[in-house]
Amino acid sequence: MVSLKNVVKYVQDRCLFKIESLRVCEGDRIGIVGRNGAGKSTLLGMLAGTIQPDAGDVRRCRPCSYIAQFDAVNRAAQAGSVAGKHFAAKEEYHEFMSGGEKIRYRLAAAFSEESPLLLADEPTASLDVSGVVQLQAQLQNYRGAFVLVSHDRQLLDEVCNVIWEINAGRLQVYPGNYSNFLTQREIEEKQRAREYEKYISAKKQLELAVIDRQARSASTRKTPKRMGNSEARLHKMGNQKAKANLDKAVQGLESRLAQLAVKEKPKAVPTVDFNLGKAEGLYSKAVIRGEGINKSFGRHMLFNNVDFTILRGHKVALLGDNGCGKTTFLKMILGREDGIFVSPAARIGYFAQGMDDLKHDRSILHNIMAVSVHEEGFVRQLLARLLFRRDDVHKPVGVLSGGERGRVALAKIMVSEANVLLLDEPTNFLDLPSLEALEHVLAEYNGTILFASHDRRFMNKLATQLMVFTRAGIETFTGNCEQYLQAGQGEEAPKNKLPQEEQLLREYRLSEVLSRISTARDKDELARLDTEYRRLLTQGK
Repeated sequence: MVSLKNVVKYVQDRCLFKIESLRVCEGDRIGIVGRNGAGKSTLLGMLAGTIQPDAGDVRRCRPCSYIAQFDAVNRAAQAGSVAGKHFAAKEEYHEFMSGGEKIRYRLAAAFSEESPLLLADEPTASLDVSGVVQLQAQLQNYRGAFVLVSHDRQLLDEVCNVIWEINAGRLQVYPGNYSNFLTQREIEEKQRAREYEKYISAKKQLELAVIDRQARSASTRKTPKRMGNSEARLHKMGNQKAKANLDKAVQGLESRLAQLAVKEKPKAVPTVDFNLGKAEGLYSKAVIRGEGINKSFGRHMLFNNVDFTILRGHKVALLGDNGCGKTTFLKMILGREDGIFVSPAARIGYFAQGMDDLKHDRSILHNIMAVSVHEEGFVRQLLARLLFRRDDVHKPVGVLSGGERGRVALAKIMVSEANVLLLDEPTNFLDLPSLEALEHVLAEYNGTILFASHDRRFMNKLATQLMVFTRAGIETFTGNCEQYLQAGQGEEAPKNKLPQEEQLLREYRLSEVLSRISTARDKDELARLDTEYRRLLTQGK
């Protein structure tokens, strides 16, 4: 279907990768893995024909459908004629859709073409859990071949029979799924380490043997002190054969040393180091509170008279289907819309799902310095820990991969000294090592986090509480995603009782309202307080 021969691709003066020979054949179900910036998206674009190699040949024998990371929605999906049949849940595309709904339309357009080859770059990005399951089923039943870039380990395990890894400019092909790839790579790494140790040991032994023979050869040429001329001549004549043997041995050892197969030292893979520091300056127990909030788009009602409270130090995950309003909810908090109260001491760090706040025509350094409370030297050190070193900081954001843009967006939060984080799909496009590093630092973070994610493993690791978006409104649940799903097995998930801290907060608010009712003079104020009192009583049941 597609073949590559002697392909070379550069990014500025850096060689991104070299590929001697590579083919995509019928029946192939290929997953591409590698670190951010390794060239996964570039290779996929090369297979699709949207990116040209700097050297070598790419031959496409069959048509393909291509889903790029940041591509616009296909017109076929906008028309809605294929939406219901293939993937999308709604019949009309509009700009107010969530990122997950938009990716559904892009998937619908690609599947509707029924091409013999499907190319997909991070197709699970922004999809809810049910959407990922549906995509997995579509790929398992796909009649043609496909090549996909994904950080979803379970998806790669379930649908792929070949893994391509791009590492340090080289591409290696591994038969099997992602778990098979991990096992094979671990065996190879251990083998390389053993071969390098053997090489170093053999080289050291030969070098020491050469030094020993050279020293012994040099010592045979010396005439002992107090030896007469006649004795000295006899001494030299007797040692000529020994010296010749030693010199010959040195030559043989040096020849063996020169012929010793050189083994490269296994390179340590650089790791991302996220650092959020401590969240300080926030002392109020209720960080964010909503009372009677409403939101709709045309006839589509998202929220109707919704109340909620987010307490200091809690890590709250938003759970719900695409289009239920998770992104809108975060933006409403960020904009402090009517009915939403945010602590005056809260310094909000916001990660946008599409990373829309990044200026693509400006450099990485410019984007970070625009919001930084630190000097440039500090920012450069931070960017180096995120693997943007030296002149890399001057790259325009527009040329970066999705994962690299994600690291830049997270860096903006890291330099802002935020004590409240609103994160909308922060794991999108991150490679697996970066995802795990982010997971670790957020778990250790002492501030308040409100986040939306489709990654159940990420939610289970991080969340202490859920806000579940349903048609009836927003329900709270103390625990993580797995615990919520277990609680709902066999019956509808129970509405969780208020945690102890929220119960104390409700009781404090009740006493405050009662005190104000006793002193209120205005009828409208008295009616409002009475309504709030009744709401608080209902909330505790």
